[in-house]
Amino acid sequence: MTDRDDFLVWVETALYEAELALHNGDAAPRRALWSRNEPVSVLGAWRNAHGRQQIDQLFTALARSFSDCTSYVFELQAFDVSGDMAYTAGLEHTSVSIDGERRGYTLRVTQVYRREDGGWKVAHRHGDTVAE
Repeated sequence: MTDRDDFLVWVETALYEAELALHNGDAAPRRALWSRNEPVSVLGAWRNAHGRQQIDQLFTALARSFSDCTSYVFELQAFDVSGDMAYTAGLEHTSVSIDGERRGYTLRVTQVYRREDGGWKVAHRHGDTVAE
């Protein structure tokens, strides 16, 4: 398998499972996939964060808000790997309870990854809402 193939398998398994867990109130799998090396950042649909401390606070807040995810689909539209860097761009379609209220939404998401200690870690996420 090529680096691109290996990366795509990781996106479709570990990354997908971490996002699903977050939407069910468990931030630990997402936190484990994020880089411990600066810089890290989120330009989020609801909140921004820069640096490990703010990222951890954001993930904790999101996990407290999310529960009962009935659907999470990541529609990958583009990706590539170049050495120890990679990116994904796509749409996240989610149906979840947020603070006890059922919601469905679509986010347009771009993420940047770096290879660290032989595995992929997220270094940056940008997401914004798509009018449905």
